Amino acid sequence: MSRMIRIFRERRIQIALVVVLAVTATLALAGRREKPAEVAPTPVVALPAHPEGAALGRELRYPVEVASRYANPMSFRVPGKLIERSARLGDTVRKGQVVARLDPLDARKQLAAAEAAFAAAEHRQAFAKQQLDRDAAQKAQNLIAAAQLEATQDAFSAASAAREQAAAQLTIARNNLDYQTLVADHDGLITSENADTGQVVAAGQAVFGLAWSGDVDLLLDAAAADVASLAVGQAASVTFPALAGQRYEASVREVSPSADPQSRTYRVKLTLTEPSPAVRLGMTGEALLATPRSTSPVAATQTFTIPATALFHRGKEPAVWVIRSADSTLELRAVRVQSYRERAVVVTAGLGVGDLVVQAGVHTVYEGQRVKAVKPLFAEHEDEDGATQLATPLPSAGARL
Repeated sequence: MSRMIRIFRERRIQIALVVVLAVTATLALAGRREKPAEVAPTPVVALPAHPEGAALGRELRYPVEVASRYANPMSFRVPGKLIERSARLGDTVRKGQVVARLDPLDARKQLAAAEAAFAAAEHRQAFAKQQLDRDAAQKAQNLIAAAQLEATQDAFSAASAAREQAAAQLTIARNNLDYQTLVADHDGLITSENADTGQVVAAGQAVFGLAWSGDVDLLLDAAAADVASLAVGQAASVTFPALAGQRYEASVREVSPSADPQSRTYRVKLTLTEPSPAVRLGMTGEALLATPRSTSPVAATQTFTIPATALFHRGKEPAVWVIRSADSTLELRAVRVQSYRERAVVVTAGLGVGDLVVQAGVHTVYEGQRVKAVKPLFAEHEDEDGATQLATPLPSAGARL
């Protein structure tokens, strides 16, 4: 019995030694293993938040078109058949120059009839006047009754009225003949042709388009978000691709008080400070307008314009991904949105000046992720809403650059 107990104890000691050796070997092997490499931070496209451009006096860029300040369609005041056109598209015309004619045959006949009617009315008036003078003399000698004199006076009054009517009809007939000829009312340039020779045109139907010579306007259509930054007299700088290397100073002459019903933009008219004959009608260019600088420190520090691609959500609240400067990890920060624009969002709370905001790929990152901010690899530009836009698409924020 004692022998068995001794054998059992020896085996327990052997098992304990084996376990100790195994644990020692495991710890030794674990000590020799290399520590796992740290995960590299994920590159994300991020840019610092800046106050909204209007508060910092940003520059607005808009395409412009050169147009005459005054223009009107040229049309006949009477209907008729167009038999002659003496002006063509692009021609320069002078005030009083004949540009088109209608067939005058009917107008001449109407004038002849009016002249004959006027001559007859004058003859009847002269006869009625003679009769009135005779009856007045006879009534003075009591040779005729008073009723006869009154009838004669009535006949004279009717003849005089008929003459006035005939004279008016004659004037209308003469004007109608003159209206068979279309004359330029102002010096200008023919900008359109709307009727062909041989065509029967209605009264008031446009035959030509005339752009008056003189002052020209530069037309642009401003977005609703920028109208408040524009005012009459505001300075602008204009360039034209057709006039390379030349820059023209201009100023805002007129801002439309209402939006266009189709485009919902506001028509703005600029005028050149020093007009140049090189700037021709129909030219297109680009206008650069400096908006006034805001004097409100609140607006400058709390109003930001970010791309629409940067907007995310936290529950039902709008939010953006911000990179913490301390440890380069992502933080989902709720923001207050003032307005939504075409490709940008105006934020009034939740951001500070210089906060690094993720610009793209916001659905591929997560809270606390360690990231590395990189600038866009593609060309950038500011859109009409004041937010930084990318000329070409960026890869998602989670992709390796």
